[in-house]
Amino acid sequence: MALVGKVGRREEVVAACTGAQALGIHPGMAATHARAMVSDLDFRPAEPEADAAMLDRLALQAIRRWSPVAAVTPHDGIWIDLTGCAHLHGGEARFCRRLLAFCRRIGFTARIGVADTPGAAHALARFGRGDPIQVAAPGGAVDALGPLPIAALRLVPTALTAARKFGFERISDLLPVARGPLARRLGLPAITRLDQASGAVAEPITPREDVEVPQVERRLLEPIGTAEAIEQVMGDLLADLAVVLQAKGLGARSLRLTGLRVDGSEQVVAIGTSRPTRDVPHLLRLLKLRIERIDPGMGVEQFWLTAPHTEPLDAVDLGAILAGDTVVRDPSRLVDVIAGRIGADSVFRIAPVESHVPERAVTRSDPNQIPGEWPKWPRPIRLFVRPEPLSRVMALMPDQPPKRFEWRGKPYKVVAGDGPERVHGEWWRREGEVWAVRDYYRVEDEQGGRHWVFRRGDGFEDQTGDLSWWLHGVFG
Repeated sequence: MALVGKVGRREEVVAACTGAQALGIHPGMAATHARAMVSDLDFRPAEPEADAAMLDRLALQAIRRWSPVAAVTPHDGIWIDLTGCAHLHGGEARFCRRLLAFCRRIGFTARIGVADTPGAAHALARFGRGDPIQVAAPGGAVDALGPLPIAALRLVPTALTAARKFGFERISDLLPVARGPLARRLGLPAITRLDQASGAVAEPITPREDVEVPQVERRLLEPIGTAEAIEQVMGDLLADLAVVLQAKGLGARSLRLTGLRVDGSEQVVAIGTSRPTRDVPHLLRLLKLRIERIDPGMGVEQFWLTAPHTEPLDAVDLGAILAGDTVVRDPSRLVDVIAGRIGADSVFRIAPVESHVPERAVTRSDPNQIPGEWPKWPRPIRLFVRPEPLSRVMALMPDQPPKRFEWRGKPYKVVAGDGPERVHGEWWRREGEVWAVRDYYRVEDEQGGRHWVFRRGDGFEDQTGDLSWWLHGVFG
């Protein structure tokens, strides 16, 4: 199959399936030539409007499920800004694999490029060789672009013709050339494309707006630049947004404030909440923490406030609370404020996990959710991420606590000890734990320090452990 469209005054092949390409049909070929080569080829008219509508739907899907910033690229693709949200999908690599699987499920082949700049990602997705997922290391956009052809820079045909005339084949051929002579040969737009791809010139993505995303706007009579004026506008926007959210029965989980400066550039700040809310004072308090990140320049003349992530927020039954029968302690507001200052990844609860192995028995969880019941086994206040080795340990075999040991180069003399508490390996995870044994002891040194140490092995069977000693935590 091949799609035929009108380019200029003639009909050309604009797309061809792999079977047609194997027969010599390629995009850009004249339709009459293609029909002469393969008489029974299935020719169908191209529908660029339908293609654009399909890409627009995919961009809208990206906004609603993956990132608040997504847009359709000029050449049949989609830009997705993963800044600040890649961790929500398990990292860039995992997100790319999931995105590729999604495209396959809906019947599309796809190539994905990830880079620091939109131009570099665009080039890697279309001209990268080998794996369909091309990822440039942070700060490595120039190195990733070097081997790619000049066409990867999205140059106009006249610039490509000039590049071939002067012997430029790869992007790496352009990098050592002085910008003045290069601009005279290829034109100033080619220099701009090169700078955009390398990150020397900003190329902001104009996101596709979701009409269903709650949004309010304020246009100012005069530009403002003071923190007090910006705070006032924030309060007005939040009051307007709260009305919109209430009408839809929604609460905001994230807000995005965009300010348009007099010079045409934008200042963007965002906040997130641990639970859906439309409480104006609380949201204003979180936004005020971001005022210092807004550079007003010569003044800001327009603001937008959008809620990219919302969740249903129903009415709360306050009867028992008003009657004094119960006391509600909701930590979500405190969590939001702390997360706004030190980062959302730094606020969490420790929750128990059903595992006998100590380092697997805890996990990080939502700070607003009360964890389940903890086991009654005594555990140290501070549990190390990885046990630390002990040296020069003196202990009576097979089940006595150590009498002395050295940790981090400092000797410790034990005056009291309790144990052992035997922990077996989880044989269903891997073969190395089928016979693994740890004997844990609580010991106290002569300075009053209390340590949680263990010995690998039961002292009888060699396959249970090598009898090495380790410190896994401290009690105080």
